[in-house]
Amino acid sequence: MSSAASPVQVDHDAGSGVAVLRFHRPEAMNSLDVATKESLLQALRTVAGDPEVRCVVLTGTGRAFCVGQDLKEHVQLLGEDAEALWRTVAEHYNPVVELLATMDKPVVAAVNGVAAGAGAAFAFACDLRYVAASAGFNLAFTGIALSCDSGTSWSLPRLVGTARTKELLLFPRTVPAEEALDLGLATEVVPDEELLPRALDVARRLAAGPTLAYGAVRRAVAFSAGHGLADSLAAEETLMARTGASADHRTAVDAFLAKEKPVFTGR
Repeated sequence: MSSAASPVQVDHDAGSGVAVLRFHRPEAMNSLDVATKESLLQALRTVAGDPEVRCVVLTGTGRAFCVGQDLKEHVQLLGEDAEALWRTVAEHYNPVVELLATMDKPVVAAVNGVAAGAGAAFAFACDLRYVAASAGFNLAFTGIALSCDSGTSWSLPRLVGTARTKELLLFPRTVPAEEALDLGLATEVVPDEELLPRALDVARRLAAGPTLAYGAVRRAVAFSAGHGLADSLAAEETLMARTGASADHRTAVDAFLAKEKPVFTGR
C-alpha cells in the first residue's frame, strides 16, 4: 500500500488479485503535478509487473477523477523552465498511457467525478469505464490553446469516431455521464454511491478469469489498430501460441471435459 501522503495511493483488495490505484489530491481536483505523474507512473509499473495483481482499478478521491495538468504548476514552469512542460509528455504522459493500454492484465476506470484533459485520456486508455452519474468528461486541451496528448488522438476516434472526436476537441465542454454512455465513452453509468463497489465487482470477476488471455486480447486489439490484416493475423498467431501453451488453457480444457468450472491462475 502507498503512503497516505502519496498523491497516488495503491490498495490491494484482499484475496482477489485486484489493485486499486487512486488519485489522492482532492484539494487540487486530482490534477497532475510532477509528483503525481511520477507517483502514478511508478504505481503502474509496480502493479504491471506484479504477478499477484490480475486486474487494476483506476479511480480518484473527492469530487474529481483527474482534471489533467496542474495549471498552477504549469504557469510556474512556464516562467522557470518551459521545456519541462513539453518533456513531461514523453517522460510521464506517454508511458502512463502505454501501461494503462497494454499491461498484461485488464484495467478498469471508476470515474468518480470530472475527468478532463489527460485525466479523460487516462480513462479512455482503460478497457472499461464505469462512470458515476454526477461525473463527466471534458477534452479541455484547446481551451488552453494546446494540442491533445496522452493518446487522445488514438483512443478517442476508436471510441466515438473521427468526426465526433474533432467536435469534442475543437469545442471542449463537459460531456455528462448519460451522454458519455450514448457516445460510447462510458461502459456503464452507476449511481455515485455504487460506483466503487460496481467497479470492484467487475474487477474481481476479471481477476478470477484467464488474465493471461485477457492481456493477449488487449495487446491484439491495440496492435491491429495500427497494422494491416496480414500483420494482425501474424500477431494473433503468436498470441494464440502463447495462450495455448498456458496452464489456464489446459485447466479450461480439462474442466470442460469434466463438466466442471475452471479455476484460473493467470498463468
